[in-house]
Order: sequence, then structure tokens, then C-alpha cells
Amino acid sequence: MKPKFWLILLLVCSFTFAFAQPWKMPISIARSTDGISFTNSTIFQDSSGVPCVIRWKGDTLICAFQWFRLPVGSPSWDRVAVKYSYDNGKNWSNPTPIVMNGIPGTYQRPFDPTLVVFNKDSIRIYFSSSAKLPTGGLDSIVNTYSAKSADGLNYTFEPNARVDVADKPVIDPAVVYFINNWHYTAPAGAPQDGARHYTSTDGLHFSGLPIISSDNTHNWTGNLMVNNGNEMRFYGSGNFIWYNSSLDGSTWNGFNNTNIKGGDPSVIQLSDGSYLMIYSGKPNAVWTEYLFKNDIIQIYPNPANTTIRLITDFELVSDYKIYSINGVLIENAHLDATQSINIQNLESGIYLLEIKLINQSRLVLKFIKN
Repeated sequence: MKPKFWLILLLVCSFTFAFAQPWKMPISIARSTDGISFTNSTIFQDSSGVPCVIRWKGDTLICAFQWFRLPVGSPSWDRVAVKYSYDNGKNWSNPTPIVMNGIPGTYQRPFDPTLVVFNKDSIRIYFSSSAKLPTGGLDSIVNTYSAKSADGLNYTFEPNARVDVADKPVIDPAVVYFINNWHYTAPAGAPQDGARHYTSTDGLHFSGLPIISSDNTHNWTGNLMVNNGNEMRFYGSGNFIWYNSSLDGSTWNGFNNTNIKGGDPSVIQLSDGSYLMIYSGKPNAVWTEYLFKNDIIQIYPNPANTTIRLITDFELVSDYKIYSINGVLIENAHLDATQSINIQNLESGIYLLEIKLINQSRLVLKFIKN
């Protein structure tokens, strides 16, 4: 998981935090006969994350994911893309960025894609976005939105948020149709906070249900699926990718580990009863989208006119880099003792600030120059 601007990923593993660049991470594909033990894992797509795969028509599969096609700032950098398979996942097309028609120009670009089939042959994509760019990272204006498509590539935006939590951001949606309802889940916060759970009869208007409980080793960043037609499963992130199951959508039966280490899993059952998983992350990695996390570091003020200051309890190294929003390096310099940076010579706009913690972990933050 599973920030998302999708410029850093918070790596949660055995209660430690580290930061990675998603454009250097691949997503992988593996197969299973029982949905638990997966084999023949291979690279599905480089420079990508948060995949979601569905069966569409017969043996046609579609996988959507966040694509970080290099170089930084290319037209397909940090865009939702799709790949198609017409032979049960043996071969796949080249990735193609989706087209989102009708989304207001002020909205943040879609991220965290989740696909579903509705009306037998139409496709709906659920995704994270916000009506404007957040000024302090992921905040309460980030909600779940949707769009519909007849081909999985060209989408028409559906107005208004599907799920909007008043005081917190909503990211990493998962949606599936089960027992005459659309079920929606999303992480409620840290892994031990569990998952938000909503249902809908039409896939557009959702009503909240009680939080699904969890613990600090099972992160509800992943995807829902229907197993054998009578069981809803959620495959999620942890030291091992795991699943939890429900026969009625309300009572969950407990966590079961697979043999795969990674994060953001998406699993489908193929027409022959076997399983296909597409997932992201390195071994022992749980990728969850937390951007510009305020309890780690702050840029103040933001927006700013002349000077910004870094406020953090973490020890920083002296080097920093400033990039344009398109990834062009503008400045490579050293922090002074006050951890202040002079930005008065920058033109007005949005910039990316890359810094390092003392353990060499890298952190990318966004700031606005007035």
C-alpha cells in the first residue's frame, strides 16, 4: 500500500518505518490451486503499485494499477494504467494509461484504482482523489470517487464522492458485489484500527457499517474477491499476505496467511477454479499510502513566500533536493542549522522536497510557493 500525491510510500514492517520510491518497485503475479499457496511468481509490471485485477468477459482479465513510467514527469508518470489478458492471465497487453472524461480540472489525479464489473459487461473504477490539491498532504478532502466504462480504458467520471469521512482521508478502496450488495472496505488508519465497511445496492450510494476489527500485524490494504460464489474474502497486507473471509458480509472468520510476502494484493478465481494474485512490494514489505505524514515531519509555513522550515523530531542529514512537480531537479543544497530553506527565488507553484533521515531513508514532501 496500498501516497498518495503518490510520491512516498510508508513502509510498515515489524513496527519500523522506512521510505521507498514506488517507481523503483515492480508488481508481481503468482498462481495457486487453493488461494493459499502461490507459486511461479514473476514480474508483472515494473515501476508500478496498488494493482487490482478482475475477470471481465469469459477469460478476459483486466488489471489496473498506478504506473510510474520513467522518466519522472512523462505523460504516463503516476497515472492509473490497465493491462488486458485474453487467455486467463498467461499473456498480457502492454500498459496503457486510462482516460478519465468529465473529471473537473481542479481534482487531484486518480490513484488507488479498484475495478468491478457491473450490469454484466460494464466496468466501474473506484479511486482516491480530492476536489482540489490538498495543501498539507492526505487530509479529509481525499475521498473515494468512481467512473464507468464500456471498455476498461475510457471512463466517464461520476459526480460526488462515493465515500466521504468528514474528518479523515479515505484511501485504498476495495469493492466487490456479494449477496445482493456492493461491499466497500478501506483502511481506517493504522493496521490495528481495522477497516471501514460500507454497503450499497447500486454501487453509488453507500451506507456505513461497523468497523471491521484488526490488529497491528494485519493491514486492510488490498482487495476484496468472491470465492466459489458463496464466500467473500479480503486479501490484505502484512508480513505475509493474508486473507479473511465472511459468509454474510458481516461476520469475519479470522486471518489466514498465504506464502507470499508483499503488499496490496489482488486475487481472482479463474474459470477453472484456480487463483491468480497480482501484488506489489519487496519481501517483508507492507506498502500503505501515507503521504506527508504530519507526525513524522512538517513543512512550515506551507504555502510560503520566502522561507520554509522543517519541523521534526527525526535527525536529518544536511543534503536536500528541490524538484518541480514534473520531477525536474531545481536545487541541490545543504540544510542550515535552523533547518530552513530559502525559496524566494522559486517561481510560484507546487514543488517536491526530498530529504534524508539519518538512517539514509529518503522522504519526499510537497510544498507550495506563493
